Amino acid sequence: MIEKIKALLDETAHLLASNTEELEALRIKYLSKKGLIAALMDDFRNVPSDQKREVGMMLNELKQQTQDKILSLKEQFENTNTGHAETDLSRTAYPIPLGTRHPLSIVKEEICDIFKRLGFSIAEGPEIEDDWHVFSSLNFAEDHPARDMQDTFFIQSNPEVVLRTHTSSVQTRVMERTQPPIRIICPGRVYRNEAISYRAHCFFHQVEALYVDKDVSFADLKQALLFFAKEMFGENTKIRLRPSYFPFTEPSAEMDISCNICGGEGCPFCKYTGWVEILGCGMVDPNVLENCGIDSKIYSGYALGMGIERITNLKYQVKDLRMFSENDKRFLEEFQSAH
Repeated sequence: MIEKIKALLDETAHLLASNTEELEALRIKYLSKKGLIAALMDDFRNVPSDQKREVGMMLNELKQQTQDKILSLKEQFENTNTGHAETDLSRTAYPIPLGTRHPLSIVKEEICDIFKRLGFSIAEGPEIEDDWHVFSSLNFAEDHPARDMQDTFFIQSNPEVVLRTHTSSVQTRVMERTQPPIRIICPGRVYRNEAISYRAHCFFHQVEALYVDKDVSFADLKQALLFFAKEMFGENTKIRLRPSYFPFTEPSAEMDISCNICGGEGCPFCKYTGWVEILGCGMVDPNVLENCGIDSKIYSGYALGMGIERITNLKYQVKDLRMFSENDKRFLEEFQSAH
């Protein structure tokens, strides 16, 4: 043991390294938990009692000497690097290219932030869903056109498993396991079997909102919609509600906003009407509440849903929906300042 220590004392006193990688290798060799010095420490228990004092002192000296030597070499490298790290003032300053967030992500987070300020929390669910959560629980009739193959993607020809066509399936999942009050927004990707063109795609993104509690009225819905429109498109934005039909809401409506391009005066974008449709909404149908285990005689609620691509089009005048999924750097770089 003593001879081994003397040999290592001589060896570590003359350690050399030409770069930080070699220095790290030396540290691991001698000072790591599985290094040479640690092995000697483990073997110390086998040293005869009359030699333990001498051997212990030599081991401590070896460890201290090795640590000091490696620290000294490390300081030399740091001093050398500092000496060469002078700024070359004649060198051209090349800007570092910054990554960009996707415009759909920017708008989605803005929408979510607005509803968070109204007390809504985010809820998410699976994109591969069953018929109950996508259709049946939401009051879709068995012969509703949305169940047809031309609109819905089915998984392995199984009529009970589909790619969700809306994020309303998240709402039904939350209502099944949560008693009111419920106040959620459901952002996510959805799928519909549509021909891809400048105005439609087989997948797109939605944000839906649901509020269920005692004495929720259509006036509450209208106030939330007005707040959202003004926060999203500006204080001067006006809204109007038109009667519509959705299986899961009654009464139902579609909401238009005053065109944010012409200010409601009329332009090609709004087809000279001064209004642009952005979302559908309504009071949750009592059948939907009952299907999800909520007493419709005690509770009521409203729901609304919008396409994120639609809102992004209105904010940034993107005329071709396909650009959102093509990952063209030239297109994405236009949104650097929108972060």
